Amino acid sequence: MTDDFYRIRRLPPYVFAEVNAMKAAARARGEDIVDLGMGNPDGAPPPHVIAKLAEVAANPNAHRYSASKGIPGLRKAQAAYYQRRFNVALDPDREVIVTLGSKEGLANLAQAITAPGDVVLTPNPSYPIHHFGFIIAGASIRSIPAVPGPDFFDRLERAMRYTVPRPKVLVIGYPSNPTAEVVELAFYEQLVAFAREAKLWIISDLAYAEIYFGDTPTPSILQIAGAKDVAVEFTSLSKTYSMAGWRIGFAVGNATLIGALARVKSYLDYGAFTPIQAAATAALNGPQDIVAFNRALYKKRRDVLVESFARAGWDVPVPMASMFAWSPIPEPFRDLGSVEFAKRLLTEAGVAVAPGVGFGEEGEGFVRLALVENEQRLRQAARGVKKMMANSAKV
Repeated sequence: MTDDFYRIRRLPPYVFAEVNAMKAAARARGEDIVDLGMGNPDGAPPPHVIAKLAEVAANPNAHRYSASKGIPGLRKAQAAYYQRRFNVALDPDREVIVTLGSKEGLANLAQAITAPGDVVLTPNPSYPIHHFGFIIAGASIRSIPAVPGPDFFDRLERAMRYTVPRPKVLVIGYPSNPTAEVVELAFYEQLVAFAREAKLWIISDLAYAEIYFGDTPTPSILQIAGAKDVAVEFTSLSKTYSMAGWRIGFAVGNATLIGALARVKSYLDYGAFTPIQAAATAALNGPQDIVAFNRALYKKRRDVLVESFARAGWDVPVPMASMFAWSPIPEPFRDLGSVEFAKRLLTEAGVAVAPGVGFGEEGEGFVRLALVENEQRLRQAARGVKKMMANSAKV
């Protein structure tokens, strides 16, 4: 017997594991850790959503197997959301599928469309499933910039021209996790034109569509004419409606890709628990107060974090979207690297963050801070940082 499994060999040690183990050990000792590591919302869904969950769960027939593609009402609700938010028309039967969170959907789409040896283009740094969903499926990864500047299309052009075999899939995600980069419709317009010419599939991760802090709402790639010829887009209720643990997400767009995902999922799952899907339908179709509430909440936390950390001696760039701040390691600690700095921050400041290298090698030198603690706790974190900075100045 051997434990030398092919797909496990392709997965590196989990970068966050050591910091997470240290965090757990500190808490077991009774230490108070301000946890800015994981993007785990601390709020709750609206009362009417929870009430719908309880109502449907009380029906004895609701506990049977559900629908792998998602119940029709939920698929129609997601199509209606795209119509009112982006003015994009979707066929709920052919162009919408419900996933067990966007992470599961991304991974299973990778299984559906990837053959061993295929080349996939992914941003670096990026959310780990963007890389590892395809690595687990047997693909090879070629990195492109996460920043949507002029170098993006230069690198994309070179990747298509010189990579053998020719890349089949491009993954993007804006607002970006971890970098909080945003794009305008002009970027998507250029990208769709490129993909159609290059015969390249696009997978867009729009998990943070509703968490934007400027006056202009986050766009969707599907707003571009012809985008559905080449693109699918993933969204999630996790952050928008504070429903992370419910594991409800969606893939929408190109019918061929949606059909491939649906076929794979039909072998793997029976869909989310029906009462959860019914409650998710209520979230999308009902009052939308929580969407604006959460947007304002994360903006306020962003402002408190940036201001209080700056007074502590750590200048954090101001994110324009998402629930994260992406920051260079402060100068006195830059030589440590992101993992060692995160460990020092945990032990000396009582603050947990995500090491940037966990999002790809281009993330080295950075850490990600999640806006998942209240304002008082963020100021407490800043006091810990200030103490750590002062101690480093004495050395």
